[in-house]
Amino acid sequence: MTTHTSEPTSGWTLGVDTSTAVCVGLSRGEEVISLRDDNPRAHAEQLMPLVERACVQAGIAVGDIAEVSVGVGPGPYTGLRVGIVTARLIAHLAGTELHPVCSLDILARQWADAGTAPAAGFVVATDARRHELYWARYDAAGQRIDGPHVTAPDRLPDGLPVGGPGCPARGLTPAEGAPEQLDAGVLAASWTRMPDVGLEPLYLRDPDATVPTTRKATLTPARLTLPAALRG
Repeated sequence: MTTHTSEPTSGWTLGVDTSTAVCVGLSRGEEVISLRDDNPRAHAEQLMPLVERACVQAGIAVGDIAEVSVGVGPGPYTGLRVGIVTARLIAHLAGTELHPVCSLDILARQWADAGTAPAAGFVVATDARRHELYWARYDAAGQRIDGPHVTAPDRLPDGLPVGGPGCPARGLTPAEGAPEQLDAGVLAASWTRMPDVGLEPLYLRDPDATVPTTRKATLTPARLTLPAALRG
């Protein structure tokens, strides 16, 4: 595992993560904008509009984005695919490299930077459905030391505080001060402090959907609609 070594430019950095919800962030220096949409079935429809809304708040066009970072999971197949493809396209059109990080690392960074992370370390978990959790273990500084994994909740490390959006989904009591939602603004602002995990999505298991044996005429592929500034 390698760590990002390049420094972000003085322009705006975009952060995109679709592992838990549709999350978009922009950062430049001390300025951070974070937007999210919690509809789990609307990744393709909501992602680009959220990017555009964040850019409007920042007073820039989508084409003015200088750096692009993306959370690659673990998470559901469809959500991750939409987020990574969209981020890759924006990075390509911006003429910059795409910076991939583990989505659980974003939550760990939120916890560590808030100053409430337990001194003995902690576990961050997100909902994996099927009565399971995606999780990883971190030290007090937010550095990952084990994982990511997908298991039943009773397979989490004993005695360590747990936080993250997986807690309410699986009936766990989150530790005080733990992050409840993923913040893509933290991703945009802090990707250089997170390990580069490569652009391969961290599904951790086979997709829920299977390839049908016959094609139904009513099924059409999802379409990503780009703003006018990125067309042409």
